[in-house]
Amino acid sequence: MKKIFIILPVIIICTLLLLNSISKKITPIFLKYAEIETKKFTNIVINDAISETITTKAKPEDVFDVITNTEGEIKSVDFNTININKYLTDTTRYIQKCLKSIEKGNITEIKNNIIKIYDKKNLKKGIITYINSGVIFNNPILANLGPKIPIKVNLKGDVISYITAEVDDYGINNSLIKVFINLKVNENIIIPFYNKNIDMEAKVPIAIKLISGKIPEYYMGTKESKQIIIPN
Repeated sequence: MKKIFIILPVIIICTLLLLNSISKKITPIFLKYAEIETKKFTNIVINDAISETITTKAKPEDVFDVITNTEGEIKSVDFNTININKYLTDTTRYIQKCLKSIEKGNITEIKNNIIKIYDKKNLKKGIITYINSGVIFNNPILANLGPKIPIKVNLKGDVISYITAEVDDYGINNSLIKVFINLKVNENIIIPFYNKNIDMEAKVPIAIKLISGKIPEYYMGTKESKQIIIPN
């Protein structure tokens, strides 16, 4: 009887140490897969937001303010800050609303694109998808085996959005202006007994405009060197 009282605690301690060791090895694998699935899901939400609030509504003339002289030549190009700020606000609210709805399992607030891809029953539980525990073996044959582990995601803080622009040469006398909306989403990935914070960033073009200048009288050059003479 005394041996049992001695051996039993030893067995319990060894079992706990073994489980802790196994947990430390497999948890990073689950979190890695959970992060991949969460980023994939968030990308779909962001693309839906851009499509709903900007792509189907915004026109280049709504984004750019082009100033010309009396001869119709372009003097300057600026951004319409009123419209751009509205697009930023609408997009940010859309993403926040969608992610909060998923968190609460309220799929009535979610657009059809997400519902078509993800299981409605899972979304009602706040679960975006499941990971098969067989992924720990890193073997395609065993990857679909074992119990399924649910992945949930919570929005942490606010969605951050801002505008950037790029100007590229286009031909001899043209410039191509691209406007991007930049988004940063901080999320908390949740799997049983563990969670992890991630920052999801996206850069999506929302408007492109070609600006034409004066046509040069002469143009000579290659990719390495150019010589342009503009007529007076």
